Amino acid sequence: MSRVQLIEESLTRSVIGAFFDAYNTLGFGFLEQVYVMALDRELRARSHRVEREVFVEVFYKGAALTTQRLDMVVDDKLIVEVKSTTELHKTATRQLFNYLRATNLEVGLLLHFGPEPRFYRAICRYTGTNPAHRSHPKHAYKAQRSPFARDV
Repeated sequence: MSRVQLIEESLTRSVIGAFFDAYNTLGFGFLEQVYVMALDRELRARSHRVEREVFVEVFYKGAALTTQRLDMVVDDKLIVEVKSTTELHKTATRQLFNYLRATNLEVGLLLHFGPEPRFYRAICRYTGTNPAHRSHPKHAYKAQRSPFARDV
């Protein structure tokens, strides 16, 4: 049986490993910010580039509507959304998927630092036939052009 190649498989494997290391060290019960800081340190120790609190603009028919804050972007390829609730709200995976739709990135991880550690992978493939997947020329991130934002 042939093995399916996942998008950014080695990157997501490394981030998931860092997630479990952070969870196993801290356990359950801290605020989300604590887990994000621990995950940031763990990822940097694994030689990843980490951008936290990345703001991307959401566009509608070419006009900017608002900005969305992403918890983390790793190696300019992967969105990481962190939750630290007792129960994961059912809209959390949809939130991550919409973050992917608002960017030109294809893969994201939702890391739930709950009573039991869980992770969820989201994929948003882009095709040239869907006009919502075109990059928009105006994108602001830290007063610079963002490589992440696009029209939805």
